[in-house]
Amino acid sequence: MAPTFRVIDTGLRSGRENIAFDQALIEGRLADKIPNTIRFLRFPPTALVGRHQDLRREIKLEHCRLNGVGIARRITGGGAIFFDEGQLGWELVFKRAHLNIGDLGTAAKKICEAAAYGLSKLGIEAKYRPRNDIEVAGQKICGTGGFFDGDVLFYQGTLLIDMNPQDMVAALNVPKAKLEKRNLDDAAQRVTTLRALMGDDLPDLETIKTNMLDGFSECLEIDVAAGAVDAAEDRMAQEIHDEEIGTESFVASIDGQHDQTGTLSATHSGAGGTVTVFVRLEGPTSNRIREVLITGDFFVTPPRVILDLEASLRGTDRDGIGQAVEAFFEKTQVDALTLATEDIRNVLAEAVSG
Repeated sequence: MAPTFRVIDTGLRSGRENIAFDQALIEGRLADKIPNTIRFLRFPPTALVGRHQDLRREIKLEHCRLNGVGIARRITGGGAIFFDEGQLGWELVFKRAHLNIGDLGTAAKKICEAAAYGLSKLGIEAKYRPRNDIEVAGQKICGTGGFFDGDVLFYQGTLLIDMNPQDMVAALNVPKAKLEKRNLDDAAQRVTTLRALMGDDLPDLETIKTNMLDGFSECLEIDVAAGAVDAAEDRMAQEIHDEEIGTESFVASIDGQHDQTGTLSATHSGAGGTVTVFVRLEGPTSNRIREVLITGDFFVTPPRVILDLEASLRGTDRDGIGQAVEAFFEKTQVDALTLATEDIRNVLAEAVSG
């Protein structure tokens, strides 16, 4: 018997309110207080950084503040994105056993292929592009990402329906290396929208959602049923917003802490994303590590494993950092989306060798 997923649409909410609702869904599913769920959502103009990204490196903060663009931090990894009313967010929150998904890479492939199949029903040729994009003719139309929390998988995507790419360029700092890798002159060339592809034939929002649900239903072999948000979910989301997600301390939890004299750094870019690390020693003549900060657009499960790794490296001798990283991962269960633990080890070793 196919598992049934509740379908909800929470409409237009601020970036921080939407992220708080994400966390409420995860906690509710972990506690078996809600069923497996597909959620549609929308944002006012908002710049969102990934869970492990440096805020000021990724977002043009002054522009956003002067132009009323919201700023928020996701609970998922990945890169910075710009969201506005012309985009549609979608999310799946479910017990991994219900779809027999064992790892994040498999989850990304299955869910992205299902979403691409649904979008193709609209008359476009949408395809999954590893590691976590959906593209049409080489241009991204939907970015995705997610993580496991225990036996619950949270996976989300952003469908570009109608957007002015220059609004994205104005709000985000897109690394030149990412553009050069794809031979693109500017960030606007990396993306496309349903409006650009379909013109006057662009269907209404309900038709787009229906086709996406058809894709999920057919490819993931699930049943979907319209549902509603109950008062308890909204209360939990509001509490999470007020106590964590909506606070400046959470949004700016990684925000230029590396801009200090004596900080060592290194960057690694590969198929699994970009990892930039910053290391501070106890003093100018010391080899003992005082603090480590690991940032980037990578995906890792569980997300807090990066915080645990940073904490475990405090007090380590710089010459032993490689062994310390290996020892940490030997005793810690980690699921990274195409990012190898050797990447983290090597970039840290490069930083402290400087």
